[in-house]
Amino acid sequence: MQPVTKLLESIQSGRQSKPPRVLLYGVEGIGKSTFGSQAPKPIFIQTEDGLDEIDCDRFPLAGTFDDCLAALKTLRDEKHHYQSVVIDSLDWLERLVWDKLCQQYGVESIEKVDGGYARGYMHALSLWRDVLDVLSVLRSRGMVVVLIAHSKVERFEDPESSPYDRYSPRLHKHAAALIKEWCDAVLFATRKMRTQSEDGGFNRKRTIAHAVGQDGGERIVRAYGSPSCVAKNRYGIAEELPLSWSAFVKALSRET
Repeated sequence: MQPVTKLLESIQSGRQSKPPRVLLYGVEGIGKSTFGSQAPKPIFIQTEDGLDEIDCDRFPLAGTFDDCLAALKTLRDEKHHYQSVVIDSLDWLERLVWDKLCQQYGVESIEKVDGGYARGYMHALSLWRDVLDVLSVLRSRGMVVVLIAHSKVERFEDPESSPYDRYSPRLHKHAAALIKEWCDAVLFATRKMRTQSEDGGFNRKRTIAHAVGQDGGERIVRAYGSPSCVAKNRYGIAEELPLSWSAFVKALSRET
């Protein structure tokens, strides 16, 4: 244990600017990978095959959890010019996490790991922490971290109101909680919609959703949680932003 005087000398004050840790999730084809490719000098760790149409540097497709971790450790241990690391995607990486555990325990399903009773999902957290530990080192060396995931609709049991459906990252709840806490920003990518009531006949009204903008609707990210989606940020940025890295960085510069 350090002497008290030494500990007092190590106290830090004021804001410390560090590269952001961003989790971006949304439906297929919304532009999540494009967002990652717009980060400064990115290198992709791909766990799913879907980057052929994007001009970016990437490691070979990771077929196992060890492949993914090896790519991360390569960035940690070897010299390179990359300034951002993008994992695309977390939900496919989760499958590799589960496969790794099943191999370790000699079972066919995550549900059967360590005798069942959902223990497998808890054991999976140790592998997720291995990933986050390496990402933390990369961030400490100045690399931006972008984590990409697909979305799902989940039922949320709100203790202060009636249950409702909301969008969330397509991950098991334990892994999602760990990763959301670790990240500085959890952003939900969607399309801007407006609703209006129309006459449905027989004195009934129906609500119709219409896309705002061209090409199916303006693509945006939501940076604050609401009954419709899981989101957060530690920067105090605007609730809604255009879906682009430049818009995200511009919002950060306004708040820092």
